[in-house]
This record gives sequence, structure tokens and C-alpha cells, in this order.
Amino acid sequence: MANAIAVAVILVATLLWFLRRRLTKIFLSDVPGPKPESFWLGNLKYLFLQQVGEADFELQKQYGGIARVHTSLGGESLWISDPKALQYIYVTSACHGLAWAEGEVHKRQRKIMLPAFQAPEMKALFPHFTRAAEAMSVRWKDLLTTSTGQSAEIDIPAWLSQATLSAVGEAAFDYHFGIMEDPENDLVRAYRGFTSLVFRLPSAKAIFRFDIMRLFSYRVIKWIQDHQNNPVMEKVRECERLTLKVAKELVDTKAEALKQGKGSKDVFSLLGMSPPLSSVFEANLRLSDEEMYAEMRTILFAGHETTSSTIGWALLELARHPEAQTRLRQEIISKRSSCGGAELTVTDAESMPYLQAFLREVLRFHPIAAHTFRVAVCDDMLPLSKPLTTKSGKVLEKLPVPKGTRMILSIAAYNRDPDLWGGDPHSFDPERWLDGRVKKGQALGMFGNLLTFAAGTRACIGWRFAIYEIQAFLIELVPNFEFVPTEDIKRLRRELCGVMAPTLESDRSNIRLPGIVPLDQMN
Repeated sequence: MANAIAVAVILVATLLWFLRRRLTKIFLSDVPGPKPESFWLGNLKYLFLQQVGEADFELQKQYGGIARVHTSLGGESLWISDPKALQYIYVTSACHGLAWAEGEVHKRQRKIMLPAFQAPEMKALFPHFTRAAEAMSVRWKDLLTTSTGQSAEIDIPAWLSQATLSAVGEAAFDYHFGIMEDPENDLVRAYRGFTSLVFRLPSAKAIFRFDIMRLFSYRVIKWIQDHQNNPVMEKVRECERLTLKVAKELVDTKAEALKQGKGSKDVFSLLGMSPPLSSVFEANLRLSDEEMYAEMRTILFAGHETTSSTIGWALLELARHPEAQTRLRQEIISKRSSCGGAELTVTDAESMPYLQAFLREVLRFHPIAAHTFRVAVCDDMLPLSKPLTTKSGKVLEKLPVPKGTRMILSIAAYNRDPDLWGGDPHSFDPERWLDGRVKKGQALGMFGNLLTFAAGTRACIGWRFAIYEIQAFLIELVPNFEFVPTEDIKRLRRELCGVMAPTLESDRSNIRLPGIVPLDQMN
């Protein structure tokens, strides 16, 4: 019965969606773009079934920063990588026009959480990241010591996932999950295979369903998900149950500690330091327990799975570019020597120019999320960096965007724009950040003008958490291990599985990064 109702809701919403799309089609038809491959999926297979960014780079090369793309059921969207247009969408129109309808709830939650994610608070967490990286490094050395030739093909994504989950536990919640000591930990088991199952290689059917689902409100999507019984949703619910159990324990523990004046400086405690519930006004300045539970689930996933993936891509580039690996290793060792062998701090990390250049290049070249999506909630005018020549021959400095227009914002293409990053944006080269190729004066992204963490009011609130965590792992791993490529690296793919994930050409259904092997530098 529930499945029948869900199907009926989808059909009605689809019909309304189709009618609304017809109203905007007249406008979009004058914007250049590729022809649809089918009525049912338009250009969606072209956009989302290739390796991450391939379609985006082709669209950018052929049409510039704006293109019309066809979506499901004959619908159309604007594909956008134009920097000025993205600046307007993400930042200028944050409270009206082209932004998602955020609502007062999201604004209130972000206002409450933002102080806990500022620079001083995030820098104070650096030692937690360092300890997690060191614990993993010790385990790797043990594995390599017992391996033939002091080398082994380690399941790097799995190890990084465990280590960063441990780091998030300590840094965000002042909680020791015991993950590195016990790989069968309940939380590890819950998240084991989470990415490969939930964020898996999409099928044409899944792409169609995803395109349709973006029509619905969060409540409708949640209702449909709650009434689905399949391996993906069972895995999601398992993670939710376990994180909810831990979250409730933490909320109780933190509440008691705060009453006794023993609150620590982890993110969770900082969120709990809001005013007491003595008035309606003050109640709006703290998160409810239910909101705290939900935020914990978000922090646990976003703080470890996406960050661990980025560290994996960083190690891949070190294996591909031994000269960069040697230079980074020498810089870290030299800095540690100048500090008398003491544990390096955030200030030390930020004073290493090549580490900063390498980090930015990894984030530019390998954005974990390739796209974000928006809908115009009113008629608006979209400013452009370069004039757009329409199919009818009009030259537009600004593009009129009717209410209801759907947009695909290409992070992947923006991060490869030659006008911003130099004439060779498709090559991995940290030196661009040191030799002046990167254009100055832009202020779109949260870090280095990159869109990897998005921008504006919907930007990733934990971007500082992520970059400090990545730096701590690089500082620990690069001096202790040499990363070398294997033959599999030639078959490696960047797969669009919701988030960007590594697979092999011969086995695209499994997320793995087998193309590199760490060697113990101390032997």
C-alpha cells in the first residue's frame, strides 16, 4: 500500500513538473547546447555516466560558461560554469532569486553552528588530526614490516576512512571510538561499505529517479525513503541507528559536563555552549537534541568520508608525480628539523608554501562533489563573465532567467577554467599556485577561490575542519612513506557515484584505490 501511494505521489509530481518545464522551455530553447540523446533522459547519461568532469570539460570547451542541457521527460536545465554567474548564484542572490529556498530553520541552525567552525576553534583541533594520522601510520608500518620487500598493496580508502572517522570522533565530539584498535567496532561496521553501497555507480534508472526526486520537498523524499526496503536504505538506517545511539550518549554526557563547568573545546561542546532555555528568544539560539543528533550524523559522514577520499586522491597524485612527492617530503622534514623535532602545529603547516600549493591543487583537480543544483524561485537576470551569443544571434551581457529554471552548477568545470587557473588547467601542477598562473582578485570559493567547498550561505560549514585534517595526514604520511604507482593506476577511473570515487576500468562497481603502494621510508 505504501509503495502504491509513493508511486502515485511520484506520478502526480512528475506531471506538474512536466507542465512547469514547458513554461520555461521557450526561453531555454535559444541558449546553445547539445541535442538530447533521448526524451526520457535527455543529456543526463552524457553528463553523469562518464568519468567525473569529462562531459563538463567538453561543454565548457564548446559552449563556454553557459549551455542548455536536456534532462528527463523532455525537460531542460542551464549548465553553468561561468565565474560571474556562479558568483551571483552562490553569493549575491543568497537570500533571493536563484538560491534554494532555505527557510528560517536552516538559517537559524547555521547561525548557531557557525561560531564552532571558525578558524581559532578549528586550529585547536589540529592535534586530534595528528594523533589519528600517527595511529594509522604505526599500523601501516607494522603491516609493511611483515610484508615481503617492505611493501604491500594496502586498501588505502578503507584505512583512511577508519582513521578519519577516528579523527572526527575526537575532534568533533571528544569521543574515542576505538576504531584503530578494533576494526570490528560497531560504527566501523556501519560505515564499512557505506560509500560503495549508497554512493555507487549509477544506472540509467537511478539517474532518472534522482532527477525526478529533486522535484520533491525534503519531507516527501524522507517519507519515500522511510517506506523503501532495499539494501541501500537498510544500510542508511543501520548507520542512522548506530550514530543516533552514540549521539544520545554524547548529548547526555556533554550536558552533564557543561553543568559542572567541564566542557571541552570539541565542536559538539561548543555547540552545546549556547544560552540556556530560559526564554523563547534564547531557545532559538541553541540546537534541540534532535537537531544535535541530525548534525552529528552529518558531521560524521561529511567529516570523514569526503575528507578521506580527498586524502586518497592526494596520495594518488604523489605516486604519479614523484618529483612533487620528494619536494613535499623535504619541506616537511626541513620544517620539523627547524622546530627541533617537535610536533608540527597549524602555524607550521600554513608556513610551508609547497604543502599549501599541493593541497590547493588536489582540491582544484579532484573536487569530491562535481556539481550542485539550484532552482530560480523568481525571475532574475544572470550576469556573465563573457557575452553569450544565442542561437538566434543575440549577444547577451546578462541572461534572463525565468522563475522555475533549473540549473546545474559545475564545480568540476569552474575548477578547470583556463581564465582562472592558467593555460594548462587539465594538468596537475602545484607550481601554478607559486608561479603566478592562478588569477588573483577572485573571491568566490571558501578556500583559494576554489568551488570545491561551494560558496555563499550554502558553502560547506566544515571546510576549515577538512583542510586542517588533510594537512595533518599529509604531514604524517609523506615523510614516513614513499607512494609508488602500480600498473593498475593506468586503469583508474574517477567515477561519479554521488561523490567522486576511484574505481578500475575492469571493475567499475567497486570503490577502491589500488593503483598506489606505500613503502616504508625508514627502511
